[in-house]
Amino acid sequence: FVRIDMEDYAHCQITLDILKKLRQTYSYDNVGTVIQAYLFRAEQDVKDLKGISLRLVKGAYQESPTVAYQEKKEIDNNYMRIIEEHLLSGSYTAIASHDHNIIEKVKEFAEKHHINRNQFEFQMLYGFRTDMQLSLAKEGYKMRVYVPFGNDWFGYFMRRMAERPQNVAFALKGFFSK
Repeated sequence: FVRIDMEDYAHCQITLDILKKLRQTYSYDNVGTVIQAYLFRAEQDVKDLKGISLRLVKGAYQESPTVAYQEKKEIDNNYMRIIEEHLLSGSYTAIASHDHNIIEKVKEFAEKHHINRNQFEFQMLYGFRTDMQLSLAKEGYKMRVYVPFGNDWFGYFMRRMAERPQNVAFALKGFFSK
């Protein structure tokens, strides 16, 4: 399986166009992408991508108020909306979040709607919330831990740090534990 990552808003439509071409023109069913909840278009994109494995994230780039929610509460609300939409459609969903409130809401939603744990996974960055990663795995949830690599691995890592000040504490704790 190959997941095409999503960058800033300027690259959003072209990324979705590439995904569509790979899936329709070349019949690659083993490819998906990422949808960023802070974009106003996210809910419609999730509906349009029903049946495709998606990685759902809050979003980490500084975007214009003309294309993206700016307030944490609005982003969190939209994030839960798109997670619920994608799970209810029966589509495989990767929930990439270190936010314990979001994770608890997803667990409750999945239980309430009898969504099989094989239909979704949680994803977190290496070194962040290690205790929660282990706890989710022990509870029987799929838990994917990822490590950035490539030319811009440091930029990627720093964007994750900048998302929430708590991330710095999580990372430092992870690096210096054991």
